Amino acid sequence: MLRITTHALFLCSVSCLVASSAFAQDEEPLFLGTLLVEAESDETLLQNGYVAESGRQATKLDTPIAEIPQAISIVTQDQIEDQKPRQLLEALSYSAGTSTSNFAFDQRYDAFYLRGFSAFNNGFFRDGLRQVNGPSAWYRNDPYTMEGIAILKGPSSSLYGVSGPGGLVNVVSKRPKEEPFNEVRLTGGTDDMAELAFDTTGPVSEDGRFLYRLTGIARDANSPYPNAPDDEMLIAPAFTFKFTEKAKITFLGEYSDSTVGGTYSYYNPSYGVASEIANSDPDYNDFDQTQYRLGYEYEQELTDMVTFRQKLRYSDVDSDLEYSGFYDTGFDSLARYWGHYVEDQHNFTVDNALESSFRTGEIDHDVIFGIDYTDSSYNAYLAPTGYVSASATDAADADFYASQGTEQLGIYVHDQLSRGALNVFVSGRYDWVETTTEDASRTITETTDSEFSGRLGVSYEMENGMTPFANISSAFVPNTGLVFDDPSDPDSSRPADPTRAFQKEIGIKYAIPGTESLITASIFDIEQDDGVVFQNVDAAVFGVQQVQVPYNLRSRGFEVEGEANFQNGLRMIASYTYIDMEIEDGVAGTEGNQLSATPHNEAAIWAFYQPQVGPLSGFGFGGGLRYVGESYGDDENSFKNDDYVFADLTLTYDLRRIGQEGAEIQVNVKNLFDETGQTCSAGYCYRYDGRTATAALQYRF
Repeated sequence: MLRITTHALFLCSVSCLVASSAFAQDEEPLFLGTLLVEAESDETLLQNGYVAESGRQATKLDTPIAEIPQAISIVTQDQIEDQKPRQLLEALSYSAGTSTSNFAFDQRYDAFYLRGFSAFNNGFFRDGLRQVNGPSAWYRNDPYTMEGIAILKGPSSSLYGVSGPGGLVNVVSKRPKEEPFNEVRLTGGTDDMAELAFDTTGPVSEDGRFLYRLTGIARDANSPYPNAPDDEMLIAPAFTFKFTEKAKITFLGEYSDSTVGGTYSYYNPSYGVASEIANSDPDYNDFDQTQYRLGYEYEQELTDMVTFRQKLRYSDVDSDLEYSGFYDTGFDSLARYWGHYVEDQHNFTVDNALESSFRTGEIDHDVIFGIDYTDSSYNAYLAPTGYVSASATDAADADFYASQGTEQLGIYVHDQLSRGALNVFVSGRYDWVETTTEDASRTITETTDSEFSGRLGVSYEMENGMTPFANISSAFVPNTGLVFDDPSDPDSSRPADPTRAFQKEIGIKYAIPGTESLITASIFDIEQDDGVVFQNVDAAVFGVQQVQVPYNLRSRGFEVEGEANFQNGLRMIASYTYIDMEIEDGVAGTEGNQLSATPHNEAAIWAFYQPQVGPLSGFGFGGGLRYVGESYGDDENSFKNDDYVFADLTLTYDLRRIGQEGAEIQVNVKNLFDETGQTCSAGYCYRYDGRTATAALQYRF
């Protein structure tokens, strides 16, 4: 196993950035001739290469990223295209403060953590609207449907309402473009992967008032995990109609039907050990999921100073989960059990906002005032755990297991005040949340919560390119599902209390003079009360493999991240994260310990280079290293997970060099070192997926 120290990887990242910067400044600008039209629309997120310049994702106002007094990571369209991530987790894996390997390899769920806190239930947004996941019915998010991903670090409830203490992820969907863009991509690879993807956009009418976009995927594949398919059919239409110069509406939709593995776990023969025996049953391991979303974004300039925006979306996901596993019979042999779980989840959300720009004395104001509403619900059904056969379990009725409905209403106001180089961001919001929970015995519990959340941030733009910043912010998160006060007792369940959190953060942003770049470094301290974490339980007793338990946590740490584009054809990103994640109150024996599967140190570097002249012109070379440091395998801190280094590579060739205009070949290799080691969370251990490779032929016209 190849290992390097965190400090070495971090120093390499910084030195590469500095060296590339110096080289770029010595070079004369190169004129490349005709450039291909790019896929991103720049409608709500203005980006260039690996560097995002401004967007609405953090403040709901078009704001330069460097001015925002908050640590923010942006995964741009170019980074997605260069790395070709298979799922959202891979797209996030190079960003600071983001943990994506807590459960090693699992294609069912995008289980990401921000600054040590789980963010997959209440910290996921798409196009600025909350996308609530159920306990098992999680929305799938294919990176091919995205033109960018914004990661907001720390509490963001003051604008977005219900969202996690560690921050939120806001995915930007592909939108119609005024310039025609067409792409067809054929991909093959390991695990019998075969995929066709297409993306087409442009004007429908000659006057440019009606624009369209249509994105699609058809994939037939297996998975590195035994007996787990990776199949998907997806279509995502989008339309924009401009009523006038000052009013337009954009419709955004998606429908997908996918099948992945029902389980990705391995039999644990003893505590803290994952065997190489996959729990999957070759004849009973499908996780079928059908989902759709349909919504619109409307905006109208009411006056020269006031703009009205409305976003609305309805989404639905239906999941059917077949899973199985082994248990020790006590006679030196293993026997199998089977489970069947069905869940449907529904979301309706709407956000109405008025934004205005004006001046009072010597102070400029950019203000947004809004009201949003979310209605979210899920229903779950569970068949009795079977010990006879898969067919017998499949034939058994799935009985009602639980349901929950949540209505949330929020009112918010945000003011960006600026005077010269000084920027002050002030946000305030009040939320009302009503939750109705029904357990397996049909007992109904109704709860009502309300809370104020706020943020105060300050940044100062210095002439040398540095922008120091600081903020304090709070979070309010009513939680989905039930918590179990005793993870050994299935009768100890109750509706989860709302999570509350408070953050203090100071940092600095720096744009390297003479380059397109942004480096962000920050120190943070987040205190959380009434949080929830997942604990593995005996599926034979609970009927499911994991349940939520209540925890109070405190996260303190340091992050640094840089993105840069250079004139010599090099673009790169680098990041380092240190986190001290302390359990202040949890299950017996955990107080004062570190939260399991939360490394103190994580670091990453990725670079992509396209020679502009010479014999290698037309080629593109990319690669990255990701370091995941040691962590504890359980909350009792009785054993540790090893640290790992993962390597990814890419190679591209522009077939325009041999007369095929618009055509390109791209090869990507994930986990080059074929790392299949284990990592453990809450005492249960999982394995990484090993090396995979794909080759794609892409044609743009």
